[in-house]
Amino acid sequence: MSRRRTLGTKKKLALLVSAATVAGGGAFVMASTSNAAQTPKSSAESTVCLGLATALGNNQKFIADQRADPDPQSEARIANREAVVAEIKRKQEASGCVAGESAQDSQPAQPAQPSQPAQSPPPQQSQQPTESAEPSQPAENPGGGAAGSGQQVCNGSTVTLSGEGGAPAASSNQFPAGTKLKVTNLDNAKSTTVEVTSVSGSCVLLNNAAFEQVREPGKFLIRRAVIEKVG
Repeated sequence: MSRRRTLGTKKKLALLVSAATVAGGGAFVMASTSNAAQTPKSSAESTVCLGLATALGNNQKFIADQRADPDPQSEARIANREAVVAEIKRKQEASGCVAGESAQDSQPAQPAQPSQPAQSPPPQQSQQPTESAEPSQPAENPGGGAAGSGQQVCNGSTVTLSGEGGAPAASSNQFPAGTKLKVTNLDNAKSTTVEVTSVSGSCVLLNNAAFEQVREPGKFLIRRAVIEKVG
């Protein structure tokens, strides 16, 4: 009787060990599945990640250009943009994106043809000189929300954020400081008019405050944008 009881106890211990092993294996599988589900997304998988990658690439290009052709203010500009780069990388991690992934926004050459539409008046209008005052009316609405309130520039460009703080402003590699640009997000019909205050690696980069005025929630890139020079 005592031998049968001893064997029974050993069998119970073996069953408990097997059950613990199976449970441990299941926990390992669950942990592996959880880790796989948290794999960072690339810019090709998320518009949020693409916007942040574009912003990072633009700032990195600006730093590289400043180092390649420095001036007395380059050191300060580089220090500022390095802080911006670090902030963008933190946003990439917080958004579940691949930290450090960059993509530079291609800026097509802007055509020097905005004045052509004004050169095609119909010849019949010359017969009515008293009605020629009507075309001057659109010039009375320079501050309106219409997309045609200024000279359209940077056709086909996307718009992203520079990561800089402060009051709403923009940076550009095509327009000098003091230029006023109007940026309209066609996806939500929001627009903002900002002044260029610094140089960047793109046609226009909006700082954080300006980007918040036109962005869609959760997005760091405006694909369908109209950029106008209004001053």
